[in-house]
Amino acid sequence: MRLLVAEDEPKLGIYLQQGLIEAGFNVDRFTNGTEALQYALSEAYDLLILDVMMPGLDGWEVLRRIRASGKKDVPVLFLSARDRVEDRVKGLELGADDYLIKPFVFSELLARVRTLLRRGSGTPSQTYLQLADMEVDLLKRRAIRGGKRIDLTAKEFALLEFLLRRRGEVLPKSLIASQVWDMNFDSDTNVIEVAIRRLRAKIDDDFEVKLIHTSRGMGYRLDVPDPESE
Repeated sequence: MRLLVAEDEPKLGIYLQQGLIEAGFNVDRFTNGTEALQYALSEAYDLLILDVMMPGLDGWEVLRRIRASGKKDVPVLFLSARDRVEDRVKGLELGADDYLIKPFVFSELLARVRTLLRRGSGTPSQTYLQLADMEVDLLKRRAIRGGKRIDLTAKEFALLEFLLRRRGEVLPKSLIASQVWDMNFDSDTNVIEVAIRRLRAKIDDDFEVKLIHTSRGMGYRLDVPDPESE
């Protein structure tokens, strides 16, 4: 699949390009919005990754012109250090499919890229996830269960979001490590078990219905209990 990356910080742009190439994508990289727009309109891309603040044209204007040209289906992921809710809402209202705040770990960006590509063209972005009595607002980075606000660290929220997006799947520790921690899984470390235990303490321990389930020797699954197996 062919991706366009528009990022005016050379080191970050090269890092993103190399990482995405290693993940199996073909990547064209640009450092200003004017050139990125020219190629986005004239070439066929499966996904666009746009920095918001760029020379020439900023990401907002690049996206506005792309959507105005009739290219409604190509997914767009915004990158920005601007973390205000208003900025994220603006990006989504202009037609972006996702909005990732800098600084970020590459594994999170890669997971979002793959999610957008799996989702298919023209499908609206999910910014709100729900499971049983748990509600997760991805824009406000807020989790609520049973009407109670759950205080999560950034890494705990990333773990919860990943589990929610793959609801019902048994996720091995190796996949969780690579997607949430951006690292290769080391069987000698218990970082995943500790993280799951801490997340479970916050979203499950005080509630009758448990959402995090362990499949011994296989991994972890987030879902409502199966009456026949629980």
